Amino acid sequence: MSNVAVKWLEEGSRLFACRDSYGNMILSGSWPREDPGWQEWKAAKPSDLLMMSLASCAAYDVVAILERQRQHLTGLHIDVRGDQQPDPPYAFTDIHLHFTLEGVSLDPVKVERAIALSVDKYCSVAATIRGVAAISHTHTIAVTGSQPVVSGDGHGI
Repeated sequence: MSNVAVKWLEEGSRLFACRDSYGNMILSGSWPREDPGWQEWKAAKPSDLLMMSLASCAAYDVVAILERQRQHLTGLHIDVRGDQQPDPPYAFTDIHLHFTLEGVSLDPVKVERAIALSVDKYCSVAATIRGVAAISHTHTIAVTGSQPVVSGDGHGI
């Protein structure tokens, strides 16, 4: 079971300190509008945290699966694009993850399978979001230090 906490930091602000179940901290929200140089999001935007959670959950699984498959992964980067409804509550309708993997002689079939297993089966964040938003994924495999050599399209969920 997860146990997280959120604390409002300052009256007049919309800034919150968030603690995960291991005691790690992040900030979310913004300072008061009266603050000189105000910008709306001085810390992580809550809806962006959801997409970051999805990407980091999927990344964790992909790395673990490829390690078990004895693939020499040297880098992983995930770009996430989320489309939201135009009106409150601005729910996500579509989320797309693009995985860029670097490694030595990565097997494209194993990479595609690792990503699919993560997004479709193992990632708890994807399982939670899946009922509300369509999740799709693509990937590019690059040999360390060179241009991309293999691309793949995942399927929507």
